[in-house]
Amino acid sequence: MTYDHIMVRFGELSTKGKNKKDFIRVLAKNIKNALSDFSNLTIETRFDHIYVVLNGNNPDDVLDVLQDVSGIHSLSLVYKTEPDIENLKKVCLELIKQEEGQTFKIKAKRADKSYPIISEDIIRHVAGVILSNTNLKVDVHNPDILLSIEIRQEGAYVFCKTIPACGGYPLGVGGKIMHMLSGGIDSPVAGYLLMRRGIKIECIHFASPPYTNVGVIEKLKDLLRKLNKYQPEIRLNIIPFTKLQEEIYHHCDESYAITIMRRMMFRLADRLARRRKCPAISSGESVGQVASQTLESMYTINEVTSLPVLRPVVAMDKVDIIKLARKIDTYDISIRPFEDCCTIFDPKNPKTKPSLEKAKEFEQMFDFESLIQEALDNVEVIYIKKEDSLL
Repeated sequence: MTYDHIMVRFGELSTKGKNKKDFIRVLAKNIKNALSDFSNLTIETRFDHIYVVLNGNNPDDVLDVLQDVSGIHSLSLVYKTEPDIENLKKVCLELIKQEEGQTFKIKAKRADKSYPIISEDIIRHVAGVILSNTNLKVDVHNPDILLSIEIRQEGAYVFCKTIPACGGYPLGVGGKIMHMLSGGIDSPVAGYLLMRRGIKIECIHFASPPYTNVGVIEKLKDLLRKLNKYQPEIRLNIIPFTKLQEEIYHHCDESYAITIMRRMMFRLADRLARRRKCPAISSGESVGQVASQTLESMYTINEVTSLPVLRPVVAMDKVDIIKLARKIDTYDISIRPFEDCCTIFDPKNPKTKPSLEKAKEFEQMFDFESLIQEALDNVEVIYIKKEDSLL
């Protein structure tokens, strides 16, 4: 007997009240897009679940894709059948014989309250036929096999396994953000966490040729191809940063160079975000990790923008960030030895508690506004798409 449906559970969406229908609609659309490479699949949307009708497709391949769709809490391979109790007993017996284990437990849910047999009696009927026709024993506390039965108006669903998925919210329900992508370990992880919360990312990167290697851009493309798994198309805005960076190091004290540089980056991100209708900025900053990521530095740097700045990994330990980077398969790309503009002019003694007033004094020594405008006028745009990742 072959499982013919995948049950998709919503998780956090169940708390959304009047907005739940809109969230489910977006999730169903995202599921359809994610499964576009499969033929003959059917998506059935209900108020409390979405069902993917396999129609002969390999269930493991479909599950692999669905596990990475944000907004899905968990998945189960299910067999849909007629709810008649005699048929149900036969189906449950055949399915449990396919599972490995010595003990079992049955859960029954009668979502269709018009069904004439209560949950406890469903369990009793099905358990009786299993005990009579197998060597399995009942263990209600720690069973090897958990057989679940759900009775709904359209039929009965039977399954034995629940697989955890991505969780969070459907991509797109949280709007779009301008995400600062450096090419290091942290910023791709931060982007992934934002997508899990339903936020689409558009990326901004600051390039300083000839000081930075062209390999950095290829590195960014490869990182975004990994993130295409969660967002099928990502726009990458490459900002020419060389002139600004040279002026900073020409006019500013070395100890303030990183602070001023980050202030310029946030100015650029702010203006591009407004141009691209992104209501917020995000980055991969983590408190205390480097000189520009102390609270005092963040305060001084943040002063240049009135947009909200989200920092998804701000309180994470580096070891946990690395663990997540390995999970989403970006770690090996991130550690490629191509320096970005944040590392090529690394000062020996950067200020960890920079003064806002002092930072403003240094900025008055050169015409950064014209350089910012020039950079924005010469932004290079690259679109990284899911289909490119498959080539």
